[in-house]
Amino acid sequence: IEKQVTKHLNKVFADLKSPNKMEVTMLHSAPSWLSDPKHPNFEAAARATEKVYGSLPDYTREGGCIPITSAFEEATQMNVCLLPVGACDDMAHSQNEKYNKSNLINGVKVLGLYLHELGKMKGPKPSKCRCVELTEEELMEPGAFLRGFKCKCVM
Repeated sequence: IEKQVTKHLNKVFADLKSPNKMEVTMLHSAPSWLSDPKHPNFEAAARATEKVYGSLPDYTREGGCIPITSAFEEATQMNVCLLPVGACDDMAHSQNEKYNKSNLINGVKVLGLYLHELGKMKGPKPSKCRCVELTEEELMEPGAFLRGFKCKCVM
């Protein structure tokens, strides 16, 4: 994408025949993230979202370059789901970023209902995983929490 954007910007700038100079530099990037909305984790989130907002979520594929999502999925080998708590006009990360109080309240409701929906699922995790759970002794070891989620099952 970086090459395509750079090529396009250079072409548009050249068409302007400006005496100025322009240099395109990538200052930050992250791998894109895409997950399966048919995964039980997403289905639980969809049910929670519908209960709070009165309609099913619109999978718009926003937030796809939040670096931590890919890092969490890679580290845990588990499905990651982003819950809807903001609005499209929040202007995230801008100097005029805002966050409505109602979104905070509804976000808490979605999270609570999402956890409730996960609790209704059969199996040890919000997936089709059937890995053996860690023992009480193993859970006391440093780093055990992360090891407990290193599922290698095909989901």
